[in-house]
Amino acid sequence: MSKNNRRKIIPPQDESISISLNHIYKENYPLFCFKYLSETSISTCRDHKFFFEFLIRLQKISQLGWPEIRTAPRHGFGMESISVDQIKPQLPACITPDVRKLHIFRATGDNHPFIGLQIDRIFRVLFIEANFGDIYDHE
Repeated sequence: MSKNNRRKIIPPQDESISISLNHIYKENYPLFCFKYLSETSISTCRDHKFFFEFLIRLQKISQLGWPEIRTAPRHGFGMESISVDQIKPQLPACITPDVRKLHIFRATGDNHPFIGLQIDRIFRVLFIEANFGDIYDHE
């Protein structure tokens, strides 16, 4: 690349949204990890709207931060716990026997859940339930 064609970072127009590494390490917002995501339930889902709504939901949850999530309604943008014994599919190997509870968020506005485990700021998504009852029995 010639000197004139090198890529550069353009500073943000609004200084209030500038990001520094120091700021990122202090934030208390959820980070979502899909490394351990099971294909159970989502492998046969062909509803593109469902996945679009899920992405929008992740964005909204991410904007709240963990303190706000803890006080939000469970069928809104909050989360609730579920016993690992209630999960129908086999849990991924990363879930050790000492883990007794997982966490549930709503994946879409119609209350389809996604299930995972929060450790610090990271929420490890294990299952996304595209069809009610695929991952656990709903009461």
